[in-house]
Amino acid sequence: MELTDTNTEGCLIKSDRAARKRKVSRDVELEIELLYKAIPQLHKVFHIIDKIGEGTFSSVYLGEAQMHDGRREMFALKYLIPTSHPTRIAAELQCLTVAGGRENVMGVTYCFRKEDRVVIVMPYMEHQPIVDVIGLLSFEEVRLYIYHLLKALKHIHQFGIIHRDIKPNNFLYNRKSKTYALVDFGLAQGTADTRIELLKDLAGLRNVPRPVFGERNLNNCTVQSTNKQPAARKEQVKPRKTDDPAPRVSLPVRTQSSSQKPVKVVQQGLTCSCYLTDRVCNICMARKQQVAPRAGTPGFRAPEILTKCPNQGTAIDLWSAGVILLSLLSGRYPFFKASDDLVALAQIMTVRGSRETIRAAKTFGKALVCSQELPRQDLRTLCETLRGRRSSGDHRVTPAAETTCSEVRSETPTHPDREPSTRLSTPAWGSEEGEDELGWDAVPDEAYDLLDQLLDLNPSSRITAAAALQHPLFYDL
Repeated sequence: MELTDTNTEGCLIKSDRAARKRKVSRDVELEIELLYKAIPQLHKVFHIIDKIGEGTFSSVYLGEAQMHDGRREMFALKYLIPTSHPTRIAAELQCLTVAGGRENVMGVTYCFRKEDRVVIVMPYMEHQPIVDVIGLLSFEEVRLYIYHLLKALKHIHQFGIIHRDIKPNNFLYNRKSKTYALVDFGLAQGTADTRIELLKDLAGLRNVPRPVFGERNLNNCTVQSTNKQPAARKEQVKPRKTDDPAPRVSLPVRTQSSSQKPVKVVQQGLTCSCYLTDRVCNICMARKQQVAPRAGTPGFRAPEILTKCPNQGTAIDLWSAGVILLSLLSGRYPFFKASDDLVALAQIMTVRGSRETIRAAKTFGKALVCSQELPRQDLRTLCETLRGRRSSGDHRVTPAAETTCSEVRSETPTHPDREPSTRLSTPAWGSEEGEDELGWDAVPDEAYDLLDQLLDLNPSSRITAAAALQHPLFYDL
């Protein structure tokens, strides 16, 4: 089989020859052999060199192919796990085909399939992980990085594509060539008016949420059948408030009796006794689990995702872009790291304020209760304190906000569903004089104004990608 050069715009970058001589572990060699066996056509076209990435639903390999003119070109081969739904695979391909290849969005070159095994072939782009260069970036590099990310988001949002997994690992960055590429549409969904037909077909697949590795699901509670229980008593509870976003229904609930366990029944139209308190009663635990799209990477999920708001739009991608900008301005990556959605919400409150978070949640029909009031942080003060440009005593930064950015053990095992962890107990960027040369002594107010608008807790008022590109921070671009 002979290949032709498609030269997808802005995405094709030759790798150095040293990459071919890299040592590959025996485990990776076995994986490559199994991949050749699963899809024999690959052996005729590509020399697979190494495994360069792994996710929850796919693995990525580096392959080399000889073009018809004699040149040898490098490609990224994304091997999807066989359990992926066919419609999901087809939708990802359609996103890459329709929207990819321009505006900093990765395109697709080929696709191979044998039975339920699929490999998507894309141009290979050399890039540096953010965790490796975050302490070396100048402010101007950060400004350009966010600008090009917003360009990519504006482009896919015009097609009605919600990426759902915006994070540095999915926005490739080559510092030397100043090239960028948004990748991995495996979790993408469509807006109501999406132009990607197959994303419309995925709506039915979202009824059953996928579990997320390493996170506790606090909403699952199996309640035993009460059909054979004695006659029930009625629990006296307060009437439902008019601003209660979730109407209560009659549900049988177990009591604490150790013998016959009589059930309690909540009257229709009344609420439980834990409403707007800092506890969860058995009545609420017995309710049917709320179902809402939840896909994404912990630490980058928007408040409307964490509170299981069913109506989620392109604004969730802008929140994730804001978290990336927060990491880059503060020099801490990853900034947020939580074991479950409630902890993630608490971490957001330490930066954006508890009152503000509760108020925003009400706008999309959710009631939050916080046991401690947390003040809203000044973003410049927070970032400069974490970056080491001022002491925490210069301006008020709460201890909770200072410890929100993850300082996890460096030996924490990395899982495909999560970003790699880094410990930044000391500034990784060197002296303050060196920082001044990188422009961190003169970060304009516009940068923090844009950050504030990206991290707007209310999705309906959060800035869009198109509007963000017109922000004064990018006046010369």
